[in-house]
Amino acid sequence: MRISQLEGKRVALWGWGREGRAAFHALRERLPGLPLTLFCPQPEAAAARAESAGALQVESAVTGEALARFDVVVKSPGISPYTPEALQAQAQGTQFIGGTSLWFSEHARADGRLPDTVCVTGTKGKSTTTSLLAHLLRAAGHRTGLAGNIGLPLLEVLDPQPAPEYWAVELSSYQTGEVARSGARPDVAVVLNIFPEHLDWHGSEQRYIDDKLALVTAGHPRVAVLNAADAHLRALQLPHSQVVWFNQPAGWHMVGEVVYRGAQPVFDTSDTPLPGRHNRGNLCAVLAALEALGLDAVALAPAVRSFRPLPNRLQLLGERDGVRWVNDSISTTPHASLAALDCFAGQRIALLVGGHDRGVDWHDFAAHMRDNAPLEIVTMGANGPRIHALLQPLADAGRFGLHAAGDLPHAVEQARAALGGQGGVVLLSPGAPSFGAYRDYVARGRHFAELAGFDPDSISAIPGLGVA
Repeated sequence: MRISQLEGKRVALWGWGREGRAAFHALRERLPGLPLTLFCPQPEAAAARAESAGALQVESAVTGEALARFDVVVKSPGISPYTPEALQAQAQGTQFIGGTSLWFSEHARADGRLPDTVCVTGTKGKSTTTSLLAHLLRAAGHRTGLAGNIGLPLLEVLDPQPAPEYWAVELSSYQTGEVARSGARPDVAVVLNIFPEHLDWHGSEQRYIDDKLALVTAGHPRVAVLNAADAHLRALQLPHSQVVWFNQPAGWHMVGEVVYRGAQPVFDTSDTPLPGRHNRGNLCAVLAALEALGLDAVALAPAVRSFRPLPNRLQLLGERDGVRWVNDSISTTPHASLAALDCFAGQRIALLVGGHDRGVDWHDFAAHMRDNAPLEIVTMGANGPRIHALLQPLADAGRFGLHAAGDLPHAVEQARAALGGQGGVVLLSPGAPSFGAYRDYVARGRHFAELAGFDPDSISAIPGLGVA
């Protein structure tokens, strides 16, 4: 649905975060006479009225009946369409879309194609992969837009002038379904991996997988770049797309620290700033995507050396009294925490895990702790007690030290004490979202930096956002 097609319809916004505000301003610019209602929590209502200069009718009571008064509800990504209120309104004919869908529809050609647009998703690694893609496109001299779930809503860059030659777009599982709803067809779609996540939003593990994979199953990209090492992806049948596999010997893959294209060694990644072997492996996905765009990926690979790592992703903050502090606040799954641990194997690690409890299973994480545990583990947050109970038998057997903390400040204090002044790494890789305790993972990372004695402002900026 294009923005112009909202003319004459009853339209509401649901959510007043950055995505919601971006949607409001985009609709106001294109359809200044369109009446708009906003559903948002009461504490946000005054700010919304002020920013909209009275152009919004603001309501705080969200019910199925209230939502059903509207033909179209433009909702923020963090709001699930599977809530009882949303399902009730959908049953009465209300259509729910997001800013991502509107952006896709505005940019698609008549045949639905989104030329020179690469969409990236995956449970982990998608932000670094999308940023790296934009970095290499710019290194080749191409004006490129970097936006989406990475921290810049697409509707904030609805019509940049001059227009970029390429778009590198990160999509979360909250947004991938927007591809199908928009009718747009990305030029290239990259799926890195699938692990259970966001079960509270999606309602089940299978629905999470289905929603995540909608980028390629319903989006019908011209080229789908898929990870051959992921069982969910290997099982896909995509008759409408050309499929390019990475992480397999015939395509782009890693041998040790060296990136290969088939049998050809291309680039040694050991001296690159990419954090963690899994992110260096995702370079293979980026190079495959560049080739799908018709570019010389072999020639572009060395430009990785000038890439600036993203904050909150295995980010080395610095050293204090022999202890290195690493901020991996973006980690929201147990698998991400395991990948973070692998980066510091053999070192004295105090790992901080836990946060918002979405019901994700931690048994696989616990199984890995039998043979590959850090020196100390500190559990925290709403799911901290559940993780702690799962790990307690292993701690009792002497596999590692185990500590319980009520919040992040207490966890940092316990981690510092557990290392006993003998040096090591304090690694914040929570494996869980920050909801409840913090506004988002960025705020959690900033607080961690502050508790460790570093300036949070100096570690927060995402390089390269926008069009350049």
